[in-house]
Amino acid sequence: MVKKGKIEEIFSKALYADNASNYTITYRDFENFKQVKLRDFIILSENFQLIPITRIIKIQKGNEIIYQKHMQ
Repeated sequence: MVKKGKIEEIFSKALYADNASNYTITYRDFENFKQVKLRDFIILSENFQLIPITRIIKIQKGNEIIYQKHMQ
């Protein structure tokens, strides 16, 4: 199970204390994986209404992976 708190903490820090354009989100869209910038993800997901937070696979800041979901 994904810890929503950790992802929310990353999003909060990125949006309010850092440069959000440095963050890239990889999420599951049916059988495909899509990669978008953080602000684009928030718009696409309509603040997590259309794309739930549980579909986030990976969050990167630049080239550094700061969150990765363990795949089974």
